[in-house]
Amino acid sequence: MSVGVLIVFAIVGAVICAKARVAAGAVVFSLVALVLFVATPAGQGLPDAVSSFLSTVDHSTTPVLTHEAPAGSAAVG
Repeated sequence: MSVGVLIVFAIVGAVICAKARVAAGAVVFSLVALVLFVATPAGQGLPDAVSSFLSTVDHSTTPVLTHEAPAGSAAVG
């Protein structure tokens, strides 16, 4: 079986579990689909993209949360 077919089956399983209100099953099927997607050539860049996004969010929110002026700013505090 190809990885694409397995991903489709995992997504269908997650939808069925969600409609049946089985949260644990839906989460497991979703995680399997995610792992299979990351294993494909199209999904190999996903971990780096998520890491870059979270790093950008962290760098932009840390000064606000710690009440410090961002580095290089002319803010008086």
